[in-house]
Amino acid sequence: MTRRKLVLGNWKMNGLRADASAWASAASSLAGECSACEVGILPAFVHLDTALAAASGTRLMVGAQDLASWTNGAYTGEVSAEMLGDIGATHVLVGHSERRHLLGESDEVVATKFERALAAGLTPVLCLGETLDEREAGQTDAVVLRQLDAVALRCGAAGLARAVLAYEPVWAIGTGRTASPEQAQAVHARVRGALGNLDAMLPGLVRILYGGSVKAANAAELFAQADIDGGLIGGAALVPSEFAAICRAANQEG
Repeated sequence: MTRRKLVLGNWKMNGLRADASAWASAASSLAGECSACEVGILPAFVHLDTALAAASGTRLMVGAQDLASWTNGAYTGEVSAEMLGDIGATHVLVGHSERRHLLGESDEVVATKFERALAAGLTPVLCLGETLDEREAGQTDAVVLRQLDAVALRCGAAGLARAVLAYEPVWAIGTGRTASPEQAQAVHARVRGALGNLDAMLPGLVRILYGGSVKAANAAELFAQADIDGGLIGGAALVPSEFAAICRAANQEG
């Protein structure tokens, strides 16, 4: 089964309203140009309305960078899955490495957020990845599959079938270091194999993106790998020309 390529631009905590408007407008035009793949952006909460307005009537998807592990209620400062769906977001990151390592989110919290996203009709983008110490200790597979298993135990194969996965080695995020295409492919293949152990249909259904210093110069080689279905793009998503080149590389792969 051919899985259509997907590129998601994660803006992280960057930009003011004018920046968000310009980036979203550029991405909206790009999504129309790249008809053989899918393009989405993940702005900060305060820029979601701006991005959604720019994306209106286009093929551009707009998602969020996080969600609360609770439903609506007395959780000051949090944003629920229901709120995100209500304003028109379609996707949401779950378990990004910065949430796991800077803010201490456990596998259990990530699994709960994943479940909340599904219940609200959002597509969760589940992030998986190891630190440099874990890779050097030969623990990459154990860490990544533990993170996947936590969600599988909570939501099952049916839940994972409605998700996107993203392998993002922590040591390659914002460092300028990138997993080689061969390193990335090896982990993607291992994750796809684990999906197959859960349900024979999952490997063909679930897209697995690569995230970690993807840029125009390496996107085509990464996206040409058999099990890499696109990219979760960080810093390069803030440079319209760079993001465009990455999306065009995905578009060529289909």
